[in-house]
Amino acid sequence: MKVCCLSACLVAAACAVAHAGSGDTQKLLDFYANQAKATDSAFGGFSAERGESLFRSNSTGGKPDTPSCTVCHTKDPRNVGQTRAGKDIDPMAVSANPQRYTDQEKAEKWFGRNCRNVLGRECTAREKGDFITFMLTQ
Repeated sequence: MKVCCLSACLVAAACAVAHAGSGDTQKLLDFYANQAKATDSAFGGFSAERGESLFRSNSTGGKPDTPSCTVCHTKDPRNVGQTRAGKDIDPMAVSANPQRYTDQEKAEKWFGRNCRNVLGRECTAREKGDFITFMLTQ
């Protein structure tokens, strides 16, 4: 009986954590959607497919040692990644890291740094929203 209750409590706690982050993630997506609408009158919403393409594709515009997000974040965004200096990076996928896209300041910091390293430029608001939308499916 204790094991059953403990299991139920753990499941409830995990659901509460995932739910707590989801509202903040939606706020972040809304923020990027408003930016995208302001710069692109044809914006029709975010796409997990475009986000996956951004995550997996190689770019020649950024640093030669980071041509793709997958170099540091692995091909499976549910896995722990590793920086070029050998430090662990928490998983990118929301299923493995429910708090990943809940803080706008952190998201902007890391998109800024990583987009410049991989693409050689800032990501657009649509690209950021597409990326997060893909990570929500993982």
